This record gives sequence, structure tokens and C-alpha cells, in this order.
Amino acid sequence: MSSTENLPSTTKLKGRPRGFDRAEALVRALDVFWRRGYEPASLAELCSAMGINPPSLYAAFGNKAKLFLEAVDFYERTYWDAPWARMADEPDVHRAIDRFFKESGEILLSPQVPCGCLVVLAAINVSAESVEVFDAVKALRQEGIAHFSKRLKKGIKDGQLPARTDVKSLAAVLNTLLEGMSIHVRDGVTLSEMTKLAAYAVRLLPTNALA
Repeated sequence: MSSTENLPSTTKLKGRPRGFDRAEALVRALDVFWRRGYEPASLAELCSAMGINPPSLYAAFGNKAKLFLEAVDFYERTYWDAPWARMADEPDVHRAIDRFFKESGEILLSPQVPCGCLVVLAAINVSAESVEVFDAVKALRQEGIAHFSKRLKKGIKDGQLPARTDVKSLAAVLNTLLEGMSIHVRDGVTLSEMTKLAAYAVRLLPTNALA
């Protein structure tokens, strides 16, 4: 089911570049970017989905690149800020990683969310010429690694992971698994299959022989 299926009619957005529901417009833009990708998505498609004309889009968002970046920021804040925070706050690193990946699978398959991570799927083929978008999406991917690194370091500090744990490599592997889950969603993976896949995340953590 499309993430915009249950949204109100777009007619109320037309001709109202300053008065429309910005969050609703971003959700509609997200759906286009997810389905088409950043560069293939045309202004005509975006305007049609959002119910506005090109001048209104430029007035409200600046340009296509700025619209995409605002949509990505909205997506991250709405769907991912809380799971990352819960992973950071969970006292046990094994439960933290296990629960984060299980929750991630549910988010990625939720009918309310564009299927799969927007940062992975919509921007996977962004060319280096689209410098602003290319750099922003790369930075967001690095943020995922940073979240995992911070949690693993805390696990080491708390004596739950071996001091010799290669945090940099393990954080990159966990982030790669998360990105891979997004691609599996695009291929039609079921929740049951996704749950089994997500369960492998915690198995990647090294055993603390001293525990």
C-alpha cells in the first residue's frame, strides 16, 4: 500500500504555496522519491503528487534538491530518531542491537512508511554532479555508522563487549546490514523473513570471554 493512500485529496494544496500542509506535501514527495529515485523524479511528477505547480514548489522549497533534503530530514526525524534514541538508552548492548534491528524491520515494512530506507533507495544512484544531495546523503549514511559506533563503545565501557572489539569495522557491518534490509524490502521480503534476517544483527557482536 502506498504511504500516501490514506491522505486527503491534493486539491487543497493547489494554489496555496504558503498555506498548505507542509508535512503532508513532504510525505507525498517522499513517495515519489522512493519510487523513482532522486534524479529520475521529475518536477512534473513531484508537483502532481504534491498538488502544487512549479512556481509554488520553488516558492515553498527552493528547488528539487532542497525539497529532497527536507523530505529526507522529515523522514529521518519522523521514523528513525526514536529508534536510534532507544538503542542508545537501552542499558544492555545486546538487547539494544537486537531490538533496534527488529524495530527497523517493522518500520521498513510499515504501510505508513515508504518501503525501505529513503536514504538507501532514493539516493543510491545520485551522481557526483548533484553535489549538495550526494554529500548530504553520504553524511546521513555516516550518521548511522556513528550511532552504532557510539553504542558499541558504551558496550565496551560497560564490560559487555571485549575491549579488543573492532568498533569501526563492526559499526560499518551493522550499518551495511541495515541498508541491505532496505533493499530486501524493495524485493518483497515478508515480515517473517525480515524478522529472521534482523535476528542475525546481535549475533555479529563478539562474545566477552570475561563475562
